[in-house]
Amino acid sequence: MQKIILLVLGLWTIGAHGQFGKNCELRQLKINLFNPGIEYEMALGVNSTLDFRVAWQAAIEPASENPVEDYDFFPAITVQNRYYHNFNGRDRRGRQIYGNSGNYIAPSLAVFSPGSRLVDGVLVDGIHGYAGLVYGIQRSYNSGLSFSIDAGAGYYIGPFRGGIQPVVNLSIGWIVSEKRWCVGK
Repeated sequence: MQKIILLVLGLWTIGAHGQFGKNCELRQLKINLFNPGIEYEMALGVNSTLDFRVAWQAAIEPASENPVEDYDFFPAITVQNRYYHNFNGRDRRGRQIYGNSGNYIAPSLAVFSPGSRLVDGVLVDGIHGYAGLVYGIQRSYNSGLSFSIDAGAGYYIGPFRGGIQPVVNLSIGWIVSEKRWCVGK
């Protein structure tokens, strides 16, 4: 009976280490410079995080006749559920996974609050946003420098005719605090 209990306890310990050992950061707070604002990323599972960003963000103007050519900076809240698919491979090759350095796929949701503005001769007022899917990379360095870029497509809604448009997010900044559970520093 003692052997069975020890075996179960040993397997549970190995499983627990596998559950949390590859999710590099339990939580981290970053200050972004390119899109001025703050970003908070917290672990949800083995290789999954929830990334929450409040920033003055560059974005397309979806109310425009040519939205991809017409962009501006808007106050925004962006939420992503990132799944990092290459932590194990990076760790095996001796590459750093500190600061959640890895490649990810994420459903992405953003809400922009630009206020009243004149677009193509028409007054547009109210918030707009998108829901979509992006693929991205994030790299963080021991100095605290961190950057991430992701791209994909999203369905935009707001005070205009909705539609599918490109989504690109770029964050460059510094990690100011972190709670680590990292095997890859």
